[in-house]
Amino acid sequence: MSHNTFGHLFRFTTWGESHGPAIGCVVDGCPPGLAITVEDIQRDLDRRRPGQSRFTPQRQELDQVEIQSGVFTDESGQQVTTGTPIGLVIRNVDQRSKDYGDIAKKFRPGHADFTYEAKYGLRDYRGGGRSSARETAMRVAAGAIARKVISGITIKAGLVQLGPHKIDRSRLDWSIVDDNPFFCPDPGSVQPWSSYLDGIRKAGSSIGAVIEVVAEGVPAGLGAPIYAKLDQDLASAMMSINAVKGVEIGEGMAAAELTGEANADEIRIGADGQPEFLSNHAGGILGGIASGQPIVCRFAVKPTSSILTPRRTIDRDGNETEILTKGRHDPCVGIRAVPVGEAMMALVLADHLLLHRAQCGDAAK
Repeated sequence: MSHNTFGHLFRFTTWGESHGPAIGCVVDGCPPGLAITVEDIQRDLDRRRPGQSRFTPQRQELDQVEIQSGVFTDESGQQVTTGTPIGLVIRNVDQRSKDYGDIAKKFRPGHADFTYEAKYGLRDYRGGGRSSARETAMRVAAGAIARKVISGITIKAGLVQLGPHKIDRSRLDWSIVDDNPFFCPDPGSVQPWSSYLDGIRKAGSSIGAVIEVVAEGVPAGLGAPIYAKLDQDLASAMMSINAVKGVEIGEGMAAAELTGEANADEIRIGADGQPEFLSNHAGGILGGIASGQPIVCRFAVKPTSSILTPRRTIDRDGNETEILTKGRHDPCVGIRAVPVGEAMMALVLADHLLLHRAQCGDAAK
């Protein structure tokens, strides 16, 4: 499989660099006849783009998407997918490559600078090139198309931890995530987090975060027993996002602390005659296959490596030196990872829905 392609049947390939002329993607395997407009895609992109609060980079990219192929206006005047590859492009308009001149020969600790050079023998140091989170805009664009495939499934995501500060789940309110700069589902955390991140930002530093993604309405049966497990592909999808260092499904790492009795999601028959789980420690996936419960996935994002605090490093010639990174960077890159996590959930579910149909028809329950 290509290093830049993800998915089995519903596949997408991204291309482009942070400071190149454009970024783009090709979505392949999308069923024909799905209504899609630029506005549908732009709506999701607008949630991810930078410059929307003091806690995100002030790079002014409007992220205006262009649909280049794979859609057609039918006889009713509606724009629909044709079943052929869908090409999407976003032009880069606000690069400041000069900000990176000082690090052209130095490796930022914690960044992919060293490993890219170790692999390829060179690197695009302007904004990190291919390793930049700029690439995730195309994942969000592809995810908007995936949402059309999984109509009826709802996906929501939010920041549930900023540095050491976790949300109070007794105040959980998913309806407010788009009304605050953190995509936070806890109204009581917004003001304390603002003060905390202001201090991090003014110090020229950065901090990590945890994002939770929840999919509801997923039919039981999606997934596979061994090498295309739904949770396996979800873990791969979330781990592929820039700066992600950990992924968990359901209880995740905390399951190691539970007894078998506590961890078991007991089952009864509900009032509607359908199976009803009494808990969801498994996060909606059992044996790699969806149980019909909400799918719960969390991923941890490390602190941004580009900071103003001097750090010890080496240069390309093997000299020991120090580095600090100028430019416009996220004090917490996890904030803008929220819509990216939603998109990756949608892309995996669309892929598995098509895989299930190919093997079992529309038998998912």
